[in-house]
Amino acid sequence: MPREIESDERRVALVPESVPKLKASGLDIAVETDAGEAASFPDQAYADAGAELVSDAFAADVVVKVAKPSVDEIARLRDGTVLIGFLEPLTDPEGVERLRSRGVTGFAMESIPRITRAQAMDALSSQATVSGYKAVLLAAERLPRFFPMLMTAAGTVTPAKVLVLGAGVAGLQAIATARRLGAVVSGFDVRPVVKEQVESLGASFLELSVRGEETEGGYARELTPEQQAQQQAELAERIADFDVVITTALIPGRPAPRLIPASSVQAMRPGSVVVDLAAEAGGNCELTDPGREITVQGVTIVGLTNLPSTMPYHASQLYSRNVTALLQLLVADGQLNLDWEDDLISGACVTREKVAA
Repeated sequence: MPREIESDERRVALVPESVPKLKASGLDIAVETDAGEAASFPDQAYADAGAELVSDAFAADVVVKVAKPSVDEIARLRDGTVLIGFLEPLTDPEGVERLRSRGVTGFAMESIPRITRAQAMDALSSQATVSGYKAVLLAAERLPRFFPMLMTAAGTVTPAKVLVLGAGVAGLQAIATARRLGAVVSGFDVRPVVKEQVESLGASFLELSVRGEETEGGYARELTPEQQAQQQAELAERIADFDVVITTALIPGRPAPRLIPASSVQAMRPGSVVVDLAAEAGGNCELTDPGREITVQGVTIVGLTNLPSTMPYHASQLYSRNVTALLQLLVADGQLNLDWEDDLISGACVTREKVAA
């Protein structure tokens, strides 16, 4: 496991608790010095768990990372190396081609099939949990009013009204967190099937006339341009009633759907907050500036990206469990056992080592 080199990446691919589990599978674990420091996992914790501390972690048979490798990191990988990480196969085909040319077998954590036996490896869901939680904290910090209703000697303070758009893993976690903080929460998703999940968390389901379908992977199927326009129009009429709007709608490999036009933001009360969890894909809000936090006519729009990295301890812990589960599938008695007939293994693989003619 090498140290992550991206300036905004504080997560780490393996935490000390995973080391004994992997050693029990017959693996020797090498951890680059200071790899876990940013996530609050010191070198000594890895050493105590049985890992070897090294200066170069790229000489291994299997390399595990969080972020996709840089050009320089790919050059350090050996022919035949197995690489596991968020490799961005849908948005960075050039990077995947570099891995293929290098003879690397790459397993993308975002390509793990969404099937029952792969749930322990579902890194998209584990990291979305972190994002949904952190989104609410960001909103609560920036909103110039309380989230809960308060009964005080000076009178009653009404609770904040929060709308969460998208009821996937991130959206449901955002709903649950906002409810814990005492807000009055509404949730919306084009998939009617999630209404019961939203209501089970104590939120109300925002009813709109637009209805969509769910894909086999559990995502919302992309709406037609006409449906998107209708959805925008109906949301525009409702958004001004809320103090906080958290958006979570993402379509793998595609630009984020536009849910909030500029006119809707302008209709919100001064002091309101929009947290756009789809900023990395362009944003669900028309005014989102990916990677930045801006204010438009008194409304704060948070377009920060890679929120899991801002909570690196537990984000790393969850991700490490995902990676460990995948490694345990790929290894038998300490040896790599890549069964390409296994739909899970073949589905997660985005590039395979060179095959001799």
